[in-house]
This record gives sequence, C-alpha cells and structure tokens, in this order.
Amino acid sequence: HAGGGWHKGIACTARADSGASRCLLAGGLMLNQTGPRGAIAGVVEPIAKGLLKIGLTPDAITWIGTIGVSTAAFVFYTRGSFLVGTLVIIAFIFSDMLDGTMARLSGRSGNWGAFLDSTLDRVADGAIFLSLLIWFARTDQWWLVGATSVCLIGGMIVSYAKARAEGLGMTCNVGFAERTERLILVLLPTLIAGFGVPYIQAIALWVLAALTLLTVFQRMAHVHKQATGERAAQ
Repeated sequence: HAGGGWHKGIACTARADSGASRCLLAGGLMLNQTGPRGAIAGVVEPIAKGLLKIGLTPDAITWIGTIGVSTAAFVFYTRGSFLVGTLVIIAFIFSDMLDGTMARLSGRSGNWGAFLDSTLDRVADGAIFLSLLIWFARTDQWWLVGATSVCLIGGMIVSYAKARAEGLGMTCNVGFAERTERLILVLLPTLIAGFGVPYIQAIALWVLAALTLLTVFQRMAHVHKQATGERAAQ
C-alpha cells in the first residue's frame, strides 16, 4: 500500500509506485531492495500472482497479515514464548510485501489501500507492544512495563504527529525512531531473547523508549518551526 505499511516496517512496500522504499528484515538484517530487488521480486511475484488467481485481493492479504501478527503476539508473547512468537509474526509480516505487489499486478493501487494499510499497521503495532506489556506485568518486571508503555504510547504519537502535520500541509519526516526502526528494535532483540540471551530485550526496549520520546520532540519541534515560519511570512 502506498505510503503506509510497515514503512513498511520489517517488510515494506507500496501499493502505488510512489517511490516508497522497500525493505526486508531477513536474518536480522534490513536490506534495501534497490540492490536485490530482482531476487526478491522473483520470490514475491509468483506468490502474489497465485493468490490473485485464487481470488484473494490485496485488501484481504492486508487483513490476514494484521490478524496474524496480532493473534501471534497475544498467543505467544503473553506467555513469554518469544522465539516462536517472533518467527510467526515475521511470517505474517511477509504479507506486507505481498499486498503491495498484488495491488500493482492487479491495477488496484489507490488511496484506499494506503489508508487501510496505515490504519491496520497501528493495530499490529499495538498488539505487539501490548502483548509484551502483559507478559512483563504478569512476571512483575515493572521497569519493562514502563519502557514498553512508553514505546506503545510514544509510537502512536509519532505516527499521529506525522499524519496530523501532513493533514495541515506541513512535512514531518524527521526522527530517529520511525516505524521501521521501532519494529526492528523490538522484534530482533525479542527473537534473540527467545534463545535465552539475557538483558538484550530489556536494553533494546529502554533504548527504543528513549528514541521514541526523542522522535516525538523532534517532530513537534520540526512542525513548530514550520508553523511559526508561516506566521512570520504572513
């Protein structure tokens, strides 16, 4: 979907060919598709074509991906099953590459797809962080409850600040912890924690909490500068 998605997050694409970057988290690395685009397309496009042939739409794949990510988070993360949970989440995140490719192949790119994608992304984000928060609360890890709460609420503010600024005719493409970075910083350490590696998840969440707060203030300052500049020009 254009402009939205996991930034598309761990896997990113665009429903419209708007120049949005495409990214893939594979083996713990985020790869920009400008280099391996052909190889990735060779895997994604046949699957996308097959799904279109059986009657699935890009919107349906978007819903399936969101429901899958959210369900996996609540089923596995709330029980502390970080390894299996993260692997299942990443598998469903793959759908975020499929829906954009399907939209392009079927000629269904448009504003509705971008809106749906961005809206459901908020649902998936919330499910991931809320599920971790529930686990930390159940195991009395209150410092991590605090860090995860900051990540959850701050992440929503980061996304809303950009959307509101753009709705007012301003830009807001600034900040250290945009959606891609936030998801990598939560999923990759959580995956590693699933192998029994201590502290890495806690450190990552506190780093992410700090970067999220910083990004909120960066975006507020950026928009304030534009708004005051407009008043001065008038």
